[in-house]
Amino acid sequence: MEQYRIRRVRAALLALTAAGGLLLTGCSASGDGANGSSYDGGNKGGGYAPAPEGEQQGSSPDSPDSSDSDSRDVAPEPDYLSTFALDVDTASYGYARRTLAEGSMPDPSTVRPEEFVNSFRQDYDRPDGNGFTVTVDGARTDKDDWSLVRVGLATRAAEDGEERPPAALTFVIDISGSMAEPGRLDLAKDSLGTMTDQLRDDDSVAIVTFSDEAERVLPMTRLDGNRDEVHDAIEGLEPTDSTNLGAGVDTGYETAEDGLREGATNRVVLISDALANTGDTDADTILERIASERREHGITLFGVGVGSDYGDQLMEQLADKGDGHTAYVSDEGDARKVFVDQLPRNIDLTARDAKAQVAFDPETVKEFRLVGYDNRRVDDEDFRDDSVDGGEIGPGHTVTALYAVRHKPGTDGHLATASVRWLDPESRTPHEESGQLESEDLDGDLWKAGSRLQVTAVAAYFADTLRSYGAEFSPLPGTPSLGELSEHAHDLARSTEDKDVTQLAEAIDQAKRHGD
Repeated sequence: MEQYRIRRVRAALLALTAAGGLLLTGCSASGDGANGSSYDGGNKGGGYAPAPEGEQQGSSPDSPDSSDSDSRDVAPEPDYLSTFALDVDTASYGYARRTLAEGSMPDPSTVRPEEFVNSFRQDYDRPDGNGFTVTVDGARTDKDDWSLVRVGLATRAAEDGEERPPAALTFVIDISGSMAEPGRLDLAKDSLGTMTDQLRDDDSVAIVTFSDEAERVLPMTRLDGNRDEVHDAIEGLEPTDSTNLGAGVDTGYETAEDGLREGATNRVVLISDALANTGDTDADTILERIASERREHGITLFGVGVGSDYGDQLMEQLADKGDGHTAYVSDEGDARKVFVDQLPRNIDLTARDAKAQVAFDPETVKEFRLVGYDNRRVDDEDFRDDSVDGGEIGPGHTVTALYAVRHKPGTDGHLATASVRWLDPESRTPHEESGQLESEDLDGDLWKAGSRLQVTAVAAYFADTLRSYGAEFSPLPGTPSLGELSEHAHDLARSTEDKDVTQLAEAIDQAKRHGD
């Protein structure tokens, strides 16, 4: 089924999409060269709600009854909908920071804007119980009739001492020769050792290593009374030869399956530079193994990338296929954040197959453009098809989607309805929550809006700028220069006193130096 109207996209852009997937999500080009959906349709009525249950086709503007229908009660036309699977990956931003720090610009194909945006703390309200809150806000940019609209989804953070299911974690560790580089295996060993002491007595750990072959170093072992054995296995890891990633994944999932614990969170944690060069190097074969184990046993995957040479695309594909997410570790601070702070706290799952859908109102919105999520798009009619894969989200996570939205001149009122749908991890019962945005809720000036919205904008603009190097596509409307972005980032670092924002400002400064 065709999901969108015919897009008027230049052949050069199509070629870039095929080559590297570097384009932002968007529809037909507007007269001023910005990408987005062109909204000259004739649907009448109030603000749009998400597509309702049942029939997913909206009324045609040419339908005799369309002018009398209340558009809140019908599905919007496909052009007014944006649907994607939730994603909490952050590896792209971490890898870009490392590349810039080492004196190079990142390859545009490795820059995923949503992972830049989702790398920063947000100020969304949290739900009282399980599920999500939906926050929709935004601000007007310097570009006429354009705003940035932020859709924020948040789960309740796990409290210290709160009961959670036990964890059965299978660590699959790359010990190939490239892992001997400082900042790879040494960081992983130190972090895993510290993390082992953070886990609970009823948690279990298994360790698999791989180089030219894979080896089960430690079967699934309860930590109660066995922590020394786990520490000894970690300390004994040494780099050897080539990278047989396929064998590591196979043995890792076999070990996880052998040690499968009912009622526990069963997860494979893959630590690698993802540069497969021995054995099964075919990504599709490796991915199918992960998909089958995920479907049959519910084993999820957490991919941790390391190294200055890093197979970013493969690691992202592995995590997406394994119902998981990715992070990138470049130094001790990153390692502590990932292994010591995040992983032990976020072992549990809050939502499975979570998807978001944003419905823009054709009465007030002329066009829109989703920033990133290129590989996470979902067909609009599949929003409520719970057999369609979404994202897995844990406690304390936030997910942010940023849109560039062009208003119809002289209009006010409802702009968008944002909805999230997910399955309860245990019962698989579906749930939904929604939030609304009115034009009067927008801040009048982006750079006078709340600090967290500004940080989101700086991260998105920065990613968009990095993606433009070596690629020809229209930048986001109102994109500042790197010098202006640097000023905004440093101001925000001072006002928020947030170390992560300081690192963002430093990365922008480095990009400015490399780009001059």
